[in-house]
Amino acid sequence: MKRTVVTIISLLLVLAVGLPAQDTAANDAYIKAMTNNDMGQRAQLLKDWLSKYGSGHEYENFASATLCTMQYPGKTPEDAIKYGEKAIALGGLDDSTTCQVLLNVSMMYTHKGQNLGKAKSYAGQIVQTAKTAMGKESEKGNEKIWNQLIGAGYFAQAQAMEKNNEIKGAVSAYASSYNILKNKQIVTTLAKLGKSLYDAKAYADAAAAFKIAVPILKDFGSTTLYAKSLHRQGKKSEALKYYKQSYSAKKTGEIAYNIGLLLAPQVKSNPSMAGDAIQYLLDASFLSPANSKKAMQLAEGLYFNQNPQYNEKVKSLQAKGAELEKATNDFNDKYGEKEEEDLSDSEKKEMNDTLARIEKLQEDIAQLQEEQQAELGKFNQLIEQTKQKLGVK
Repeated sequence: MKRTVVTIISLLLVLAVGLPAQDTAANDAYIKAMTNNDMGQRAQLLKDWLSKYGSGHEYENFASATLCTMQYPGKTPEDAIKYGEKAIALGGLDDSTTCQVLLNVSMMYTHKGQNLGKAKSYAGQIVQTAKTAMGKESEKGNEKIWNQLIGAGYFAQAQAMEKNNEIKGAVSAYASSYNILKNKQIVTTLAKLGKSLYDAKAYADAAAAFKIAVPILKDFGSTTLYAKSLHRQGKKSEALKYYKQSYSAKKTGEIAYNIGLLLAPQVKSNPSMAGDAIQYLLDASFLSPANSKKAMQLAEGLYFNQNPQYNEKVKSLQAKGAELEKATNDFNDKYGEKEEEDLSDSEKKEMNDTLARIEKLQEDIAQLQEEQQAELGKFNQLIEQTKQKLGVK
C-alpha cells in the first residue's frame, strides 16, 4: 500500500514539473506572435498558436480577438466573424476590446447581409458595454473614448437595421450616432437613406430622415426632397418653408411652380400673399417648360382677380357688349331695310335715339377697353420685369 502511494505521488510530481514548461512554451509563442511587426506574419503565428496551444489557454480569447480586429493581408469577413464570435463566446476580455470585437463582427454581418438580427444585437451590446464602462470609477477621464464607442455602436446598429429594412429604427440610431460623434458623413448616409425612401414613395420615413439631415447639410438636394416629402404628406406650411430655402439656393421651375401652387389658395384669406404667389408662378412660367402655360394662366388669374377695378371693367364690358349687341340687332331688325323718307317722325326720332345709344355704348366700350389695356399693360410690365430678373430673352 505504501509503495502504491509513493508511486502516485511520484507521478503527480512528474506531471507538476511538466506543466510550467508547457505553459512557458505557449506563453513564449504567444508573445512572439503578438510582438511581430509584420501584420501578415503576426496573423499566421496567432493562427498557429491557437491551433497548437489555444484550446483552454487563458490567452485564447485575446488571440481570437486580435485576429478579429487586426487588419492583415488576406483577411476575409468570414475570418473576422469566426474569430470574433469565438472571442465573444470565451468572454473575459476587457471592455474596450469587447466593444471592438462586437463592432467588427456586427459590421461584417451587415456587409454580408447575413444574420442582421445578430448584427443589430451585437451593436446594441457595444452601446451597453461602453455606457457601463463609462460609469466606472476607474474610467474617470476616459469619457470621450467611451462616447466614441457608443456612437460607433449606434452607427453599426443603424447600418444593420437599414439593411434589414427597419427604417424608423435606423433613422433614430443614425441620429443618436451623429449627436455623439458629430461626423458629417453619418448625416450624408442618412440623407442617402432619405432619398431611397422618397424614391420608394415612403414619404413619412423620408421626411423623418431629412428632418435630421437638412439642418446640418443645408444642401439643395436634401432640402428639396425634404420639401417634396412634406408636400406629399399634405404638410403644406412646412413644405413651403423648405421649398423657399431650396429656391433661394437654386432657382428651378419645378420649385417655383410648387411654391406658387401652395401660396395661391392662401390668397383668398390673405390677399397680401398675392404678390408672392404671382411672382413665383411667373418665374415658373419661364423656368419650367412642363408647367409654363398653367403657371402663366394661374398668375394672370390671380393678378386680375385681385384687382377689383379690372374685374368691374370686365363685367361692364360684358354687360355693355351684350347691350350693344341687342341694340344693334334691334336697330337692324326695325330699320335696317327701310329708307329714312319712309319713316314717320316718331320712327325717325326712335331711330336716331337708338343710333345715339349705340354710339354712346361704343364710346363706353372703347373707354373701358382702353382702361383694361392699361391694367393689362401693368401685368405685361410685371412679365417683362420677371424676364429681366431671370435673364430670359
